Amino acid sequence: MKQSILAFILFVAIAANAQSDKYAAAMQKNLVLLDSAKTTLDLENASNAFIRVGDAEKTQWLPYYYAALAQTRIGWMDKKVDADKLAEKTKAIVAKAEAIENNAELCTIDNMIATQQMLVDPQTRWQTYGVQASAALKKAKELDPNNPRIYYLEAMNVFGTPEQFGGGKAKAKPIFQKAVDLYKTFEVKPLYPDWGKKEAEDMLAKCE
Repeated sequence: MKQSILAFILFVAIAANAQSDKYAAAMQKNLVLLDSAKTTLDLENASNAFIRVGDAEKTQWLPYYYAALAQTRIGWMDKKVDADKLAEKTKAIVAKAEAIENNAELCTIDNMIATQQMLVDPQTRWQTYGVQASAALKKAKELDPNNPRIYYLEAMNVFGTPEQFGGGKAKAKPIFQKAVDLYKTFEVKPLYPDWGKKEAEDMLAKCE
């Protein structure tokens, strides 16, 4: 009886390890697709691929995170895209991830969604979407105050805000500096987000 139990435990362990290896391989493959995307179609394909992994795994938030990240990159790449429709689609993906885990990385996605909606017409949309974008970063800081992507995105928002409204290069510079400093010590786990370091460094240089 004891041998049967041990055999069963070993079988479960082997099966779990095989499933983990399969998940990691699928994620690595899709990360290559995301990082090499050159067009909105490439990004859409990468997003769909991550969604398939997420739907199959059911307990992993990262596939949905990357699927949503791909959608935000469509928004940055295609200035003619309907930001509100894209936001609705991306929020639905984020909701799947948040049902599994609520964390700062997902808040950065919420920030980018709201920022893209705000940029459609900053003067009329700031009070709605600008506030939402700021709230997302505030929540992110509460969840993980040492995440450098929070400060990179915050600095980008300040950089793009006119000086008369409290923005501009001078105000953004120390925030970019904080992001760059945090990137130097931020521990990146396998398959976890690692974007933003070069962008933060480049933007800091623009503030000199």
